[in-house]
Amino acid sequence: MMMSKHVLEKLAETNPECEIWWDSSPLVFPSWKEETLAAAPESKRADWEAQLTRFYDPANPAQMGFRGVTTNPPLSLQAVQLDPPGWRQLVLDIAKADKALDVEGVYWQMYLQLVKKGADAILPAFQASGGKYGMLSGQVDPRFVTDGEAMLAQGLSIAEMGENVMVKLPGSKEGYEVLEELTARGISTNNTTSFTVAQYSRCMAAVTAGLQRAKAAGVDLSTWRSVITHMSSRLGEKGDWKLEAKLRGIDLSIDEIRDGEEAVLKRAYWYGKDTGHPSKMLQCSMRVEKDKNGNTVSRHIEDYAGGDFVYTCPPSYIKQLMDVEDELAPFDPKAIEREPNKASIEKLLKLPSFRQAYEFEGMKPHEFASYGSFMATATEFAAATRQTVDFVRSVVEG
Repeated sequence: MMMSKHVLEKLAETNPECEIWWDSSPLVFPSWKEETLAAAPESKRADWEAQLTRFYDPANPAQMGFRGVTTNPPLSLQAVQLDPPGWRQLVLDIAKADKALDVEGVYWQMYLQLVKKGADAILPAFQASGGKYGMLSGQVDPRFVTDGEAMLAQGLSIAEMGENVMVKLPGSKEGYEVLEELTARGISTNNTTSFTVAQYSRCMAAVTAGLQRAKAAGVDLSTWRSVITHMSSRLGEKGDWKLEAKLRGIDLSIDEIRDGEEAVLKRAYWYGKDTGHPSKMLQCSMRVEKDKNGNTVSRHIEDYAGGDFVYTCPPSYIKQLMDVEDELAPFDPKAIEREPNKASIEKLLKLPSFRQAYEFEGMKPHEFASYGSFMATATEFAAATRQTVDFVRSVVEG
């Protein structure tokens, strides 16, 4: 009997260069898969097991359906929480091996090991694809989003964790300066906490400058990659759009918010295409919800079908799509070519923070780190980092 395909597999079929990534540590996949299948409807269990095995089978990582992996501080914290005794022992071993390390130093060494373990787990996929797929993103400390010197040092140490490691850097002025420097050294990068066309165009400029320097220096770029992250729902929901609309007496629906997120991403996507830029746009922070007509939708994938995006999907989102797989409409392979709703854009352009996100000159680089969605997300990531550091402190101090 023919097994059904996962919603994300159907999405990937709309463009041969579309990529589905896992947004969590590979270390958590087996337990999440087991938990998900245990709760699956009997009629779905066999199909779901086959789908998830195609995405990632730790026994056969070279054939991984996921094309890459992203991690961030909250996701790294999840991996630690999944196996506290194992990570507690690692912390003790690190502290014993280098008694000069303070708590922050021990934490950073532990984090690097978390990156290395994840990268090693999917290295066969990187090797089998000739370096095209199978990369894992390790993120610099979100407490240092404007400290270029600290981010450069951390980025270099992250890159040393494996040939299939890419460095995640924030969409701040300093983040893009470090991104150019790492690119010049042939190190793959992932631009995170990025939401706006101004950030995306600045990132592309940094990548271009870095590549020019790398080529002039004869740096090997054969497995170099760059992705630029659009934190979709965080743009419309974590920032100031709703507050600004309320102050101006504007009634803003969830559909109009999604129209705005679509407009920003498609503007950046087509700018990259028109200029022949080598970075790929990456979608994250996707949602499953009801539209104004009561239909189940996930516009963060439906609106972009046919594009060669990367979609990095956390366990919860993959499970949500499985739960509603029979309710979602089929993908339109030309959705990427559709113009965003003009009436919504006209309405949203009355909001200062939408203009900042949508216009190419909406912000100057020094303003990126004070944009509402950036600040909210960086604060959340920093809190998860502090929580992980405190785990280390509790172990070290007994």
